[in-house]
Amino acid sequence: MKLVFISDTHSRHDFIDIPDGDILFHCGDFSKRGRTPETIDFLNWFSRLPHRYKVFIAGNHDFIAEQAPDLFLSLIPENIIYLNNSGVTIEGISIWGSPVQPWFYDWAFNRQRGSEIRKYWDMIPENTQILLTHGPPYGILDTTTDGRLVGCQDLLERISELPSLKIAAFGHIHEAYGRLEKEGLLYINAASLTVEYEPNNLALEVNWPL
Repeated sequence: MKLVFISDTHSRHDFIDIPDGDILFHCGDFSKRGRTPETIDFLNWFSRLPHRYKVFIAGNHDFIAEQAPDLFLSLIPENIIYLNNSGVTIEGISIWGSPVQPWFYDWAFNRQRGSEIRKYWDMIPENTQILLTHGPPYGILDTTTDGRLVGCQDLLERISELPSLKIAAFGHIHEAYGRLEKEGLLYINAASLTVEYEPNNLALEVNWPL
């Protein structure tokens, strides 16, 4: 089975080459400001893609998903799976997704580091095999252009507690795009746009099982 990961398309999805695969994952920030027209445009595009399963979460730019959740849910086509601190099992693969990330300029799904954000990570089931979050764990593909590590320490700790986890995928920090294998776990920063918002980062492909 081929898995394809993208993220942070920011309404530039028409400029991104999406390879064939069985499951397509989007790790949030599908829009610029989470307005209804750009959300509809993304969802229509995403639903037309040929992958058997299409799974996505929201990100800090996707205000509609947090501020108008009922409207947002009503817009999602039936052939798309949206995860919001929730999970799904696809062909035996246990998947969990969360849009939450540490506080960043009062954007969507911001939570304070520490006990406030930890309660969301505690929701992740121990049998999770693929984890989608919008932001990265601390020290993993989270370095900004000025050299700061901005990932979430509490997320990193929770990941270490998940015995079945094989893939942790995220985006948010465009300049840290890439993949990293560490201690038997594959980390993927799937940001599709560069820090200058150019669609130059390739979708990342993974064969499952690893």
